[in-house]
Amino acid sequence: MQKYTLGFSPCPNDCFVFDAMLHGKIDTEGLSFQPVITDVEDLNQRAFKGELDITKISYHAYAYINKEYVLLHAGSALGNNCGPLLVGICNPDLIAQDLQSYVTKLKIAIPGKYTTANLLMGLYAPDAKNKVEMVFSAIEDSILNGSVDAGVIIHENRFTYQQKGLHKIIDLGEYWETLTQCPIPLGAIAVKRKLADDEKEKINRVLRQSVEFAFANPESSMEFVKQHSQSMSEEVMKKHIDLYVNKYSIDLGDVGRNAVNVLYKKAQEANIIPEMKEDIFILQHSTITN
Repeated sequence: MQKYTLGFSPCPNDCFVFDAMLHGKIDTEGLSFQPVITDVEDLNQRAFKGELDITKISYHAYAYINKEYVLLHAGSALGNNCGPLLVGICNPDLIAQDLQSYVTKLKIAIPGKYTTANLLMGLYAPDAKNKVEMVFSAIEDSILNGSVDAGVIIHENRFTYQQKGLHKIIDLGEYWETLTQCPIPLGAIAVKRKLADDEKEKINRVLRQSVEFAFANPESSMEFVKQHSQSMSEEVMKKHIDLYVNKYSIDLGDVGRNAVNVLYKKAQEANIIPEMKEDIFILQHSTITN
């Protein structure tokens, strides 16, 4: 049996996606997986070091490891109305000056330099340079205690920031969708490029089946989701899953792959990421799908 290290975050959407393939609920075609569960920015850093065979990764971070890793068509977090939000204490309705100019002057918490959230922040406000990296779960409290003026929030914090008295300054996902008319590419699944093509296709196939099983049996993964939910309510867990797991998680399709390519084109034009010289996606049915 071939065993691979598999990195993903403790967030409900990742646990939902990977549960079936980790716990023998589907035919894994002779593959087994050793989970490495950690924050997405830590996964990005591990991927930079080549530590993981298969890993969830920010689409932003992938641009820096294109030579060593290639993306799967299954497992992505990509969609509409699910992007990161820039939030703060001040109600933006009270801001008289140009919003973009206002944002440029703020001290902003970000959930990691190589997150797609930070890439989108860079596209929206390229002159906003006063940024502080921290774990995503610490951002709301850092705004409230005055350590920073604002923060880019992701994951379940979309559902909690208003309860804490914070205000949305800009929806970076909405900004992206207006700019491009594309869904928002947030997180991808990358595999080591050196693996044989048939191995990569098999991993993609097993992952797709894991997502399909999760959709067909939505309660089956809840025990695993709750194990890693960090005291989240079940309602928030399910909202989180509904927001980030969708048809693009089964397969990106032409629309999803186009959105990824548009993201990289925009980011390269803005000098946010380096040029990528290798194919982005694994071969599928003997054709290049990017």
